[in-house]
Amino acid sequence: MKTKLSPKFWLALTLFSLVGQIAWVVENMYFNVFIYKIFNASASDISAMVGASAVAATLTTIFIGALSDKIGKRKLFICGGYILWGISILSFTLLKIDIIDSLFPMAVSAASVGVTLVIVLDCAMTFFGSSANDAAFNAWLTDSTDSSNRGGAEGINAMMPLVAILAVFGGFMAFDLDKAQSWTYIFAIIGTVVIAVGILGFFIIKEPALTPTNQPYFKTVVHGFLPSTIKNNVSLYFYLVCFILFNISIQIFMPYLILYYEVSLKMENYVFIMAPAIILASVVTAFWGKVYDKKGFSFACIFSLSALCIGYILLFLFKNTALVFVGSLLMMCGYLASMAVFGAKIRDLTPLGQSGMFQGVRIFSQVLVPGVVGPFIGKTVLANAETIVNSDGTTSFVPNESIFIAALAVAAVLALLMLVFRKNKALTK
Repeated sequence: MKTKLSPKFWLALTLFSLVGQIAWVVENMYFNVFIYKIFNASASDISAMVGASAVAATLTTIFIGALSDKIGKRKLFICGGYILWGISILSFTLLKIDIIDSLFPMAVSAASVGVTLVIVLDCAMTFFGSSANDAAFNAWLTDSTDSSNRGGAEGINAMMPLVAILAVFGGFMAFDLDKAQSWTYIFAIIGTVVIAVGILGFFIIKEPALTPTNQPYFKTVVHGFLPSTIKNNVSLYFYLVCFILFNISIQIFMPYLILYYEVSLKMENYVFIMAPAIILASVVTAFWGKVYDKKGFSFACIFSLSALCIGYILLFLFKNTALVFVGSLLMMCGYLASMAVFGAKIRDLTPLGQSGMFQGVRIFSQVLVPGVVGPFIGKTVLANAETIVNSDGTTSFVPNESIFIAALAVAAVLALLMLVFRKNKALTK
């Protein structure tokens, strides 16, 4: 029988997932634009920033997830973490060329110092965001659901990145992103919203009934990486490996997606093109979580990965606005629906009472390896990309469609792996 979840649960899930994803969208998709436009960052700079953030996110999730299990609390880490996360976002309002010049008068280039500062502050922001969202919030979501309702809850959670993209796209339309002042307003607004949600969470989040683990803290930290743990949870780790490949595919193109639309395709109004695709993909994702609950992983995953791959092919082959829209729609549907399917499956296989300990291995497969490998592959395929001369005499690279064919190649490896092992019940149960 399906377990009914309370209205307050759905409110907390929707609000914290959405606001958290808005902050992650700004980091994952617009920090790249920020340092590209304000500090003339290269593809190597962007790759370094994404990789450093991925390492910070993974280490944070491993240690804080285990700590929340050790203490037996989720709410404090979620709400306190969101407040500190918002404060760290506000710190980006200080990253301006004139301020950097005054603080580092002996620097050869204020722009290069700016890139370094963005990477450092990004890691600090990631620490607070991963503590609150990746470690505590995701453990809370696992603790608060069961196998009868997890697909539906995960569908809502997985659609939020797209809803967040839509909110950010729409909100950013009011700003000229070539101006430093616009970024000051953006960081101030988002930081304030994240702080407000963190405060609200103290009133709407229900602390799950957890028993603090009696294991030594360091043992809870490394628990998810022990050979004995892997041996006892073979199926879980098989899907985590698949999740790694899926996220590598996404991270090959995602850091460059906005730049591809704007710089390569010259879509000045790409928001109007992307908004309908995002809305439709969000609806599909929410629905697809329920398909998982009814039909299971294999059925749901086949269609979501197929949509993702077809989207890649269309985006690689065509630059016509209508076909780019269709390709983007399929890519986004496949991306978020697959996130929901993999997320629900991994939560289903996570041992009861140990969700905090296993957030580290989840983030390892979702963020660390993909965040390092994916952008590196993207940087490699863009090594000989066309360059343009900016109005101030500096040069910038132009992302091209090669990122999509590289992403397709990794997705094909994932499909082959799942096809080869589909009949192995020890791995795919």
